[in-house]
Amino acid sequence: MPFHLHFGEHDLLHCRFAISPIWETQSAIRTLIRPDSHGYHLPWLRRIKEKAEGLDLAPALLLIPQRGRSPDFWAPPPTGALATFEEEIERVRATPAEVAYTDLYLTLVERPGALESPLGRRMLDDPAAAVQLLADCLEQAWHVLIAPDWPRLRALLEADIAYHSRVLAAVGFRAMLGELNPNLRWHGSTLTIVSSLGEYERELHGEGLVLMPSVFTWPDVASGQDEPWQPAVIYPARGIGGLWSEGGARTPEALARLLGRARADVLCALADPASTSALAGRLGLAPSSVSAHLSALKGAGLLASRRYGHQVLYERTPLGIALAGAEGLAASEG
Repeated sequence: MPFHLHFGEHDLLHCRFAISPIWETQSAIRTLIRPDSHGYHLPWLRRIKEKAEGLDLAPALLLIPQRGRSPDFWAPPPTGALATFEEEIERVRATPAEVAYTDLYLTLVERPGALESPLGRRMLDDPAAAVQLLADCLEQAWHVLIAPDWPRLRALLEADIAYHSRVLAAVGFRAMLGELNPNLRWHGSTLTIVSSLGEYERELHGEGLVLMPSVFTWPDVASGQDEPWQPAVIYPARGIGGLWSEGGARTPEALARLLGRARADVLCALADPASTSALAGRLGLAPSSVSAHLSALKGAGLLASRRYGHQVLYERTPLGIALAGAEGLAASEG
């Protein structure tokens, strides 16, 4: 059944992209318990398995169904384009007890047995303490599950926003929505999100919409924040298929001999735009070495760069894309 977000006269003026580390943290917890979301993230799951087993995620797991509503207050849409986790967790900790109670009740009542469970009753009896308990849980999960890989994740999310910003400029808002995800439909002045999770309607009343790419939301599109939170649509980011691949795994040998292994790895790792620090983490190289390779590749016309916020993102030029394929090089070896 669909979600319907009804736009008014001024809502399109307040639509924006944003990145939320706390949403990625919550979604990473959900990924641990969802068998259908493991495909792209198996390398990550194998790597963090032992440390994840040491986390006490019981408060979060009680509120995260495999599909369905989770509390809005513990992952509110960010107020800026890129919030820090520290900023977001402070917003969570500042949630009023009466707001938390309503949000917790609406979540617990949807899960069979959760409302009557000892932990569920304890949360509703003292919602102020429940807010701090959940914030502590999210903070621990952030440090174990997300923080070690955040430069890589953030770079992919920023690259997605940069790409879709160009699509927006080229074809407009309606066409861009179809590019974000096929489950987003625009008709008249209403955005419909095709979902099997229930039916939901909301008038935006001039608040606009926050569009948030996510690494761990795949394959779903998420939405449905209730007032007082600004409505958001969270969609799977582009490029997650190669997110956890190691450097050199897809570098053609012919290209490595032509450019040198490290420089060829850098070129092939740029299937999506990325920053120097993100590439360094992905490839296991020093940032200074990656920077030197990027400068050489850019000087040769294989890369272009542009600034996005506080970072410089590098992407392949058409020549770089053709060379990274290396089909001609491979054929010439025969």
